[in-house]
Amino acid sequence: MSKEQYKDALNEDGSKASPVLQEGVKNYLIDIDGTITEDVPNEEPERMATCKPFPDALQTLNSWYEKGHIICFFTSRTEEHREVTENWLNEHGFKFHSLLMGKPRGGNYHWIDNHMVRATRYTGEFTQLVEKEVTIEVFKNHQ
Repeated sequence: MSKEQYKDALNEDGSKASPVLQEGVKNYLIDIDGTITEDVPNEEPERMATCKPFPDALQTLNSWYEKGHIICFFTSRTEEHREVTENWLNEHGFKFHSLLMGKPRGGNYHWIDNHMVRATRYTGEFTQLVEKEVTIEVFKNHQ
């Protein structure tokens, strides 16, 4: 990621805040198991040697990368599985910027952040994203 992808940001009091991405650039955080390939549990990492990527995932994610978006894979796999995971991603041609290990297992994620977060549940096919109105949970004072 280059510095040009970011712009300065300020807190409400005018103090410097963490930079934000330039307009139109998205930070995609993408799960691996069950999302871009079969669901391989941490207890069976040897299955990574034979599993194949979902073709629509490879094509879609690489197109997002080529358009200048940030691709970060994240996984419940532990650090001891980093090398086999990175090798698998590279061998199958996934273009990405980073890989985060140690995501909590079990699903039902509720992400709280000071930046805008959008979530899209993978349901079996990677296509282009479309906008849809949904009900979300927010903090009480921000209704």
